[in-house]
Amino acid sequence: MPQAQLVTVTPAESGQKLLQFLERRLDGAVPRSAVQRWIRKGQVRVDKGRAKPFDRIAAGQTVRIPPYTGGNDAPSAPGGPLEFAYEDDRLLVIAKPAGLAVHGGDGIDDSVAARLAAAFAGADFAPTLAHRLDRDTSGLLLAAKSYEALRDLNDRFASGRVDKLYLTWVLGRWPEPGTVLLEDRLEKRGEPGREKVEPGAGKTALAEVACLIRGEARSLLAVRLLTGRTHQIRVQLASRGHPVAGDGKYGPPGQRTAMRLHCFALRPDEAVLTLPPPWSGPWTVPGDAMDAALALLDTDRPPVYSE
Repeated sequence: MPQAQLVTVTPAESGQKLLQFLERRLDGAVPRSAVQRWIRKGQVRVDKGRAKPFDRIAAGQTVRIPPYTGGNDAPSAPGGPLEFAYEDDRLLVIAKPAGLAVHGGDGIDDSVAARLAAAFAGADFAPTLAHRLDRDTSGLLLAAKSYEALRDLNDRFASGRVDKLYLTWVLGRWPEPGTVLLEDRLEKRGEPGREKVEPGAGKTALAEVACLIRGEARSLLAVRLLTGRTHQIRVQLASRGHPVAGDGKYGPPGQRTAMRLHCFALRPDEAVLTLPPPWSGPWTVPGDAMDAALALLDTDRPPVYSE
């Protein structure tokens, strides 16, 4: 028969609400409604006392978890391992390939989140993603290795204090020789499942764009995001007649191939994390172009827009 467990809160878990802590520890084995019922009936104890679902727990406290069955098998990663670009005691930086969803959903079993869960099955605090990328976008993804680090990253992304720099090949000859500011209002329109983001109304979208290579058929751009709207880079560039190469949603009909959009650099604090794009052949990005792109991060931070 299953037995009650007494578990000690680790430093990585400290600061979570009790309900969050239990859901992470149980990893989906018990429905949220049942966990809430445990807490309400006093079956969950913190340092031998009753607690409420949203009480915060601290490192060193002891939590009693009632007996339960099922859900104890470690999850499997259907698509294989992830590649990590960097790791320290707070951060895990993932090199996301194009075509891999960040989170699962209807009809999506393989995702970055699922692979993380499989790779860190049994960890007291599995690394948790702090932001996302479109499925067909490659590049850097940040995951926090503790609850404290996750809250800090969430706050930084929400307040615009994480610098985000992308590289992208676009169709056609980009007309602007220097760095330009793109400003639009974007909103999602269309039927469920067929929505597209369009300019004209909605929330403000801001991005700085610098041309690194200008050709007749295609141009290489560096894009520093100043806001984080859905599909922002793809929509802002396509609306100006220069869609991201390979973008079947916002580009010309029938031109869908591998999308050439890559999160090249992130600066969550003083350090700049970089990951060269995996493109080859005519899509290869020269080293001097990457150096020039990083110059965009040397400018003063712009005002934060949080509509």
